[in-house]
Amino acid sequence: MNGMKTGVLMALMMGLFLFVGQMLAGESGLLMAFFFSLVMNVGMYWFSDKIVLMGYRAREVSDADAPRLVTLVRKLSTQAGLPMPRVYVLPTKNPNAFATGRDPQHAAVAATEGLLSMLNDEELEGVMAHELAHVRNRDILVSTIVSTMAGTITLIARMAMYASLFGGRDRETHSNPVGEILLLILAPIAAMLIQFAVSRSREFLADEGGAQISGKPHGLAGALRKLHDASEHIPLEGAKPNTAHLFIVNPLSAGGMMKLFSTHPPVEERIARLEQMAGRLS
Repeated sequence: MNGMKTGVLMALMMGLFLFVGQMLAGESGLLMAFFFSLVMNVGMYWFSDKIVLMGYRAREVSDADAPRLVTLVRKLSTQAGLPMPRVYVLPTKNPNAFATGRDPQHAAVAATEGLLSMLNDEELEGVMAHELAHVRNRDILVSTIVSTMAGTITLIARMAMYASLFGGRDRETHSNPVGEILLLILAPIAAMLIQFAVSRSREFLADEGGAQISGKPHGLAGALRKLHDASEHIPLEGAKPNTAHLFIVNPLSAGGMMKLFSTHPPVEERIARLEQMAGRLS
């Protein structure tokens, strides 16, 4: 299913580029957009995880650098039946974590310095098991491609705005300023809806899978409670809307109506489900 989602997302990306290229520059724009979309799709598949990790200044660590984290990930990977992923640490006090990569053989898990200092061993185990559940469920490629895609959609909207301001298409192929304005307005909404569509249900599944891997639903529930409370007061430096859905809790503070469009399900509901699961296991 996630392989199919990946193909659909790449096809959507190509279609969007072709549409914008045609709208901005006619047949020449269509041809340029075709080649650009091919490059983007190849780049998203092979390098999107590296782009995300570089964007957050993540540093790969070993047993010598972060023995507590690496040892825990190794143990959980064995319990989950997964290859050992690369392990990264993000230099921020915001407590959070995410997984990325194109498949379980090329996966990476990342934790922030704030996460490592805030959680006890059982809570940290719950969080990293959650991220490994994303790897096992093969969510990671879809999620990482969506982050690149959302950022690209926003870039396309800006291109349309600049084309509208500075002339856009040549005089023989009349530009469509109304279409360009609509693209500028609707593109960020489309990016947000794409993130929304792929994120909420997979978080519930990863919570359940992570609790099964660690065997400690209470650990993950306690971690989510701490992370949610901390995220309201400790911002994630350099957090971007197009990558917010990757993290275990939303790194962007949102209130009012924006909560309705959060890329994550309500933390209270996630905790309630985990507590119900703990009751069944006890």
